[in-house]
Amino acid sequence: MDFFLPSGDSSKGSESGDLKWWQLSLIGVGCTIGTGFFLGSAIGIKITGPSIVFSFILAAIGTYIVYNLLAKMTAEDPQEGSFCYYANKAYGKWAGFSCGWNYWSSNILIMGSQLTALSILTRFWFPHIPLWIFAAGYAVLSIIVVLTGNKGFDKVEDLFAVIKTAAIIMFIILAIASLTGIIAGNAKHPGFPGVAGEWFPEGLKGFWSSLIYAFYAYGGIEVIGLMATRLKQKEDAPKAGIIMLIVLVIIYVISLGLAVYMATHGAFNEKESPFVTAMDKYHLDFFPHVFNAAIIIAGFSTMTASLFGVTALLVTLAKDGDAPAVFSRKIKKWKDLPLPSLGLATAGLIASIVTALLLPGKIYEYITTAAGILILFNWSFIIISALRILENKIFGKIMAFVGLILILIAVSGTLLEKSIRFGFFVSLIFVSVIAVIAVIMQKKVWKNKSQGSC
Repeated sequence: MDFFLPSGDSSKGSESGDLKWWQLSLIGVGCTIGTGFFLGSAIGIKITGPSIVFSFILAAIGTYIVYNLLAKMTAEDPQEGSFCYYANKAYGKWAGFSCGWNYWSSNILIMGSQLTALSILTRFWFPHIPLWIFAAGYAVLSIIVVLTGNKGFDKVEDLFAVIKTAAIIMFIILAIASLTGIIAGNAKHPGFPGVAGEWFPEGLKGFWSSLIYAFYAYGGIEVIGLMATRLKQKEDAPKAGIIMLIVLVIIYVISLGLAVYMATHGAFNEKESPFVTAMDKYHLDFFPHVFNAAIIIAGFSTMTASLFGVTALLVTLAKDGDAPAVFSRKIKKWKDLPLPSLGLATAGLIASIVTALLLPGKIYEYITTAAGILILFNWSFIIISALRILENKIFGKIMAFVGLILILIAVSGTLLEKSIRFGFFVSLIFVSVIAVIAVIMQKKVWKNKSQGSC
């Protein structure tokens, strides 16, 4: 995943770009697919049952609304700072500050979520080794990659994106081959429910609670909005987003539809990908191993990219006066690496490892829920910024409010399910701390000063 981070000093956008709209669409597919879909969707299925398919369709609508508004702002006023810049432009310094730190916090939690997912998946081969040991190992590997400053990392990320997509396509092909009898097996499948009650075995409450995991699987769309500044034709940004989402919805809905068709509701759990669960009855010895390996590679790429991202973002925040100046320092002996910023991001990884040690049973649900909520808070910033900046027609305003309502429903749904409720309060702690600091900064630092960019 490539990160084009908020730049507070950006007063002008990219004059020209090197991407065509279809290239951005393909990059977007690769950037968005991650362990949030490969593993997080299992929690969603567990919570709501076969209706997870509808959750992903609703989340796709909300995601499109957010991306479309961000793309329109980018086409009208392309800025490297993207959504943080627009928040500042619409509502002032406090909004840009809050947006930047919320984005940093969400990525710290995403790293923790990915780290925990990788550890859970690795225990497929080593079930008796504690979760935190794998978490520590992957964290160290990720930090080493950042320290080496590997210039070929972008190319490696492209390869990882192909692996993610190929893993899903492999499941779809194998599942269809199994159902049509090409792959021999005497497995009996529950099939699709015949009545509404079977689609929603956990009722409205379960469906409501599952929405956060559907939205989380589309997380990363804001990063694609940042990349839209690289388009040759900035006005093509909305079209790129539509095609990207169509591809994602097709991949997500078909694969999840096959999974819930092939396995019963009670068979899914948060410790195994739903696609591995779906193919379990066919006893394909190679599939769980190959699929697990593909997901681990994909998850590691996303986590490492997030580490790169939060490291660079904190440098930008420090340069803009939105973080202590020490975090903008770079060490020449270490290839100009911002070690103080990397150190704080590393502290976040360590916190995830410690938490995995203390709460091995529920940590993935908690962190994933909190990360998903913080992402949606940023998406809310994008929508309300667009309502003030863009000249929206009536239909555009209605769609914006529909997006806000869907986000509100997804966030509030986490309060209904006891197993993920704690994640809501974790996100609330982050938001509260950022809000308190923003108020203090407004009174002590920004007051009577001209408002700069994000």
